Amino acid sequence: MPALVRTDHSARITWLGRVKDRDDSLLADPVERIEAMFDGFAGECHGGATRPACSRFTMLHPKGTEIRNTRQISILSAEELAEIAAAIGLETLDPALLGASMVVEGIPDFSHVPPGARLQAPSGATLTVDLENGPCQFPAKEIERVHPGHGKGFKPAAESRRGVTAWVERPGALAVGDTLGLFVPTQPAWRGGS
Repeated sequence: MPALVRTDHSARITWLGRVKDRDDSLLADPVERIEAMFDGFAGECHGGATRPACSRFTMLHPKGTEIRNTRQISILSAEELAEIAAAIGLETLDPALLGASMVVEGIPDFSHVPPGARLQAPSGATLTVDLENGPCQFPAKEIERVHPGHGKGFKPAAESRRGVTAWVERPGALAVGDTLGLFVPTQPAWRGGS
């Protein structure tokens, strides 16, 4: 039995970007094409084989502990991004303000694609979904800077709509307009409780 199965769903890349220096700004620079490498996107500050553990993982590791980087890429859904924009009173919301790496359209309930799912591009580039990306204060600050009065509503509006984080399983090129196939694990949902 295969570990993954191809679904009937696919996503089209509508936007690509890279954050050059997170210490300077979360703002992503849009690009039309990018190389996905084992360490993430070329020129992206969230890349690397490892990273310091952040506050999201303090139940496992003290903050700053070096861990495997499974958060190389932030992928948002165009549909969910539109829902966030509407919830905070904007017509549109620039994904660059959220420090996004990629925006895709066409997969319903994208933020809840299962961990371990794969997105594969025509080049063979394959991204592995790690976890849902919980909303945080950093995009709210960028939104507030550009759209005063709208940033404060970002965190509640982005709950369950913030997309996913991913890492590069297989290198290759990605471009705006590419169609990504969605593969999901065959493993049934765990029923052991919390």
